[in-house]
Amino acid sequence: MHRILIVDDEPLICKGLASLLAGAGLGITDIHTASNGYEALDYLRMEEVDLMITDIQMPGMNGIDLMHQAKLIKPWVQTIVVSAHETFQYAQMAIRLGARDYLIKPLNSSQLLDSVRNALLNSEKPVSGDQDYLAKASSQFCLRAPDSGQSAALLKLLVAPPAGPAQGLALMEQAGIAASGPYFAMIRIRADFGGGNYSARDKDLLAYAMMNISCELLEQEWEPIPCLLPGWEVGALIGWSEAKYEDTTVSKVNQLDMIGRSLHHNLDSYLHLPVTLGISQIARGAEFLSMLSDQAARALDWSGKHPDQKVFYYGDFSWSGPQQEASDEELSAQSNLIVERSKRYIEEHYAQKGLTLHEVSQRNHVSPNYLSYLFKKITGNNLWEYVIKLRMEEGRRLLMTTDLRRYEVAERVGYESPEHFSKIFKKYYGHSPSELKK
Repeated sequence: MHRILIVDDEPLICKGLASLLAGAGLGITDIHTASNGYEALDYLRMEEVDLMITDIQMPGMNGIDLMHQAKLIKPWVQTIVVSAHETFQYAQMAIRLGARDYLIKPLNSSQLLDSVRNALLNSEKPVSGDQDYLAKASSQFCLRAPDSGQSAALLKLLVAPPAGPAQGLALMEQAGIAASGPYFAMIRIRADFGGGNYSARDKDLLAYAMMNISCELLEQEWEPIPCLLPGWEVGALIGWSEAKYEDTTVSKVNQLDMIGRSLHHNLDSYLHLPVTLGISQIARGAEFLSMLSDQAARALDWSGKHPDQKVFYYGDFSWSGPQQEASDEELSAQSNLIVERSKRYIEEHYAQKGLTLHEVSQRNHVSPNYLSYLFKKITGNNLWEYVIKLRMEEGRRLLMTTDLRRYEVAERVGYESPEHFSKIFKKYYGHSPSELKK
């Protein structure tokens, strides 16, 4: 059964799409509607959602920004974009962010239903316990060998760093790698074969499957250079051009976080194999590729201290020094400090409209994924539950002790609309603001 989120600042469109989908016989159990991007993010945080249908041009947060944020919260959610304008730039950005379709208003009912049906079919997860994982992976991803020349050149650069920028650039150009840069980050993927009776050939096949799934997911935007590393690890080099790296509207740490979470979700879903990802920081030039590979390997090693965490970004742990291993006490103290700082920042800014996990993580100089993990581990609640708790408690206090109207209370605790505030309030307390007043 499927759950859909419709996002549009025109209430009639939300209502019309919800009515159309509810009667389409597509096995849809829940349809949520949001009038702007901030409401949509709350639904994504609080509800299970399989498909999001969003308008592009909305006040406050447009559809492209919403897709960026949605990828950080739940990278596996399918998206269909609708727009009143056939703008190539919007369509290109939407497709790069993984949109299943880009539809132009006024919407054709049959076209929309076909698009929704196809998206829902692709969102279905493999059945738990199904052991034919290679067959499933090959049905979704095209299994193929990597470019042997590029992989060999990359391995050479990882093992033996070039003497300087000129030699590194020459080696990369010979192998056709230079076009992806000049800024690079390294991802390493390690599978846990301990729970199964795998032969060396099985491990070879699974390593190739991991590499192919990773390339399929990354190639449209990142043009990754893959390689097979010792111990059946998989490496993938991704790059930014000068223009992309200088684009300050996009957080590079957010991008790495999104990539890591999306890769882990898909590898876990299609291979049914426990995997861990290590992601390096970003450096400029081929002479640093070996360092980036070492960073990704060191990030992987942190899984020993955090066995329930699966994606590790080197920058989250680099405070312990390039060669120094932090003690358990130092790690615990640093983790508690990050969480306490986050709580203080949220307590000071929870009433701010559009507050995001990205903003809180930036203040602590860690990735959103790691902050979410630490916050949940130490406090027992996820970060956004803490934001909602503060908003609801203050909203209830204002309703009980002042004569402020509902829309004024909603405004004071950070909500764009009184209707959205009421929905969250009723879900949190079991009764609406008006029922509380009575």
